[in-house]
Amino acid sequence: MADQAEKLREIMRNRTEGTSKKTRIIAVSSGKGGVGKTNLAINMSIAYARMGKKITVLDADLGLANVNVMLGVIPRYNLYHLIRKQKSMRDIILDTSYGIKIVAGASGFSKIANLTEEERLYFISELEQLSEADVLVIDTSAGVSSNVLSFIAAADDVVIVTTPEPTAITDAYGIIKIIATEVNNLDLGLKLVVNRVKSVTEGRKVAERVINIAGQFLNLKVDYLGFIYEDIAVHHAVIKQRPFIVLDPRGKASICIEHLVSRLENVEYRNGSGVFSFIQKFFGYGNKGLP
Repeated sequence: MADQAEKLREIMRNRTEGTSKKTRIIAVSSGKGGVGKTNLAINMSIAYARMGKKITVLDADLGLANVNVMLGVIPRYNLYHLIRKQKSMRDIILDTSYGIKIVAGASGFSKIANLTEEERLYFISELEQLSEADVLVIDTSAGVSSNVLSFIAAADDVVIVTTPEPTAITDAYGIIKIIATEVNNLDLGLKLVVNRVKSVTEGRKVAERVINIAGQFLNLKVDYLGFIYEDIAVHHAVIKQRPFIVLDPRGKASICIEHLVSRLENVEYRNGSGVFSFIQKFFGYGNKGLP
């Protein structure tokens, strides 16, 4: 155990003494499935890459990993192989033709909380490879499992996705409420995106409803990042397993994605805390200290 603790200290020292570059961690989440969370994460990542950023998408959708499916990519290895020490992070990071890298998820990742100390330290050391990215986009699973909350708590920014449907709005508020009560990250940038809107007004009204309730009853600040228009090109893109920002780059939804990323980078820009800080917060070392 002492050797393992020293290994972790060495990993963390290397991060603090290394390059000044800090990877920005953006978690994309939702209160319920089917609101377009993965689609947003993928297309937002491609828009980032077009700005010259090095982007990695980590598929943390537990049990229903589908980032690679939406990209039409069949990975040979995924996070399960990493956790079981069958492959390294470099082995499972997959380059795509869209200018982004992905780390495919697997149902075995849901067992991360039950890893042995040796497995945990190995996983931590391998996560360091993700620090080569300028932005790490984490596609979490829908809902509020403990693993989802761990990713949210460890991120620099969290993008909550909802739609104008009453159930989606209720569930979006639900996950925001749990974040307010369970996550102790005072620097967390919580942002709301309203997907599949028919008008600017509809998007704004939905956002105001959620944001006002969160402010009034939870005393929590949620920023309105923007909206994405209802667009038939999105449906066609899913069927063809291609990102809609590639299939129809000047479509309504694609232009909305570009605006969202522009706001994240320019209007609401915050320096990322980096993968080192992400590891500390995700595994709970930030407040408890090292073993």
